[in-house]
Amino acid sequence: MSRYKAYSEYCDSGLSWLGKMPNHWKLIKAKYIFQRVQREVRPEDGVVTAFRDGQVTLRTNRRVEGFTESIKEIGYQGVRMGDLLVHAMDGFAGAIGVSDSDGKCSPVCSVCVPVKPTNTHVQYYGYLVRQLAVTDFITSLAKGIRERSTEFRFSEFSGLELAFPPISEQQKITNFLDYETAKIDILIAKQQELIKLLKEKRQAVISHAVTKGLNPNAPMRDSGVEWLGKVPKHWGVKKFRFLCDRIIAGPFGSSITKDMYVKEGYKVYGQEQVIPNDFTIGDYYVSKRDFLELFRYSTNPGDILISCVGTFGKVAVFPNSAEPGIINPRLIKAEVKTICNPLYLCEFLKSEMVFKQFELLSRGGTMGVINIGVLNEILVACPPLEEQDEVFLFIKRQKEKFNFLIERANKQIELAQERRTALISAAVTGKIDVRDWQAPSDTALAA
Repeated sequence: MSRYKAYSEYCDSGLSWLGKMPNHWKLIKAKYIFQRVQREVRPEDGVVTAFRDGQVTLRTNRRVEGFTESIKEIGYQGVRMGDLLVHAMDGFAGAIGVSDSDGKCSPVCSVCVPVKPTNTHVQYYGYLVRQLAVTDFITSLAKGIRERSTEFRFSEFSGLELAFPPISEQQKITNFLDYETAKIDILIAKQQELIKLLKEKRQAVISHAVTKGLNPNAPMRDSGVEWLGKVPKHWGVKKFRFLCDRIIAGPFGSSITKDMYVKEGYKVYGQEQVIPNDFTIGDYYVSKRDFLELFRYSTNPGDILISCVGTFGKVAVFPNSAEPGIINPRLIKAEVKTICNPLYLCEFLKSEMVFKQFELLSRGGTMGVINIGVLNEILVACPPLEEQDEVFLFIKRQKEKFNFLIERANKQIELAQERRTALISAAVTGKIDVRDWQAPSDTALAA
């Protein structure tokens, strides 16, 4: 923040989150700045939601699916553009902000308006109060009601002492933050788009490698499968079941019960390990006696483990270093024939080609649920074993390259978000003086 000047005189606010504040600022309790209102709902009002990223808007402006719908909408209240909304349950996580829409909201939100509109700029307090949330101050003072959540209703909010700069400074701080955070948000959006493109490119490279091979000059032949097209002439196209000695689903849920778990013994593997491809995590074990009774579900190095419920495409190869154990009901285990490299098969099963097949084969069934019948029919482009090894090593190197670029972009996003938070904190608490700030006349935001 060295590029910005500080105020000339400060005083101790007596508040841990505020520290020193400009000498001419005041401290006033929120209940003297804002009052809660409960308006009648109009027939045309759509539902307004306070999201954790600080946006308060009509649900339809974000997405149209994935929300919990209230049948009777008991206690709903009217919202107007410019109202400050404080979410009682998610306020700790940043669900606090100024509404950009007229509408209605559930009673879980406190709808707040200025007591004296002439000396209160609502957008300034949208920044200030949300900053208390993202810096964990609200978490520290609120009543815990469930894990990772706190209750922050108007009764808690109203008792907070808040900084109260002159109205002209509130407006100037808001204008400054609107401009500067918009610039940061554009940078973040560009990095997010870059990550999306890198992931698409990574997937395209993998899909090409497992269906066309690495030699661009190799003679090709028609695979006889419309979605697969041409494959190298010397490759086979086989159903997955013919590449495996055995494919079995995990035991019925009643076969593994909580009372069977012990502190040490034989590990029980599930989605918890397959999804992140990390077999070191997890602490569910069964005794040797139960392991032997469930031995047909035991795992061996080189087995392909497939998550079969709700997580299509999550596949992993059981590594040599993993503890001996069994699979749980949410996994399918494929014991691969020696003619195949399980690491190559694993990459093929995660490719776009398999997703297309799964969609076709699952018509009339439940999407997101893989069963052995569908898995058996998956067609695999199958090069000779030595070439499978080469393709897998190529994919491994390509993944490392793309993952490095994705991680670098994620780091840029993280740094930008940290700067955004620090800039808002510095401005709303008076650590920087922006009274003389003027919006540049250039077109930086349009670029």
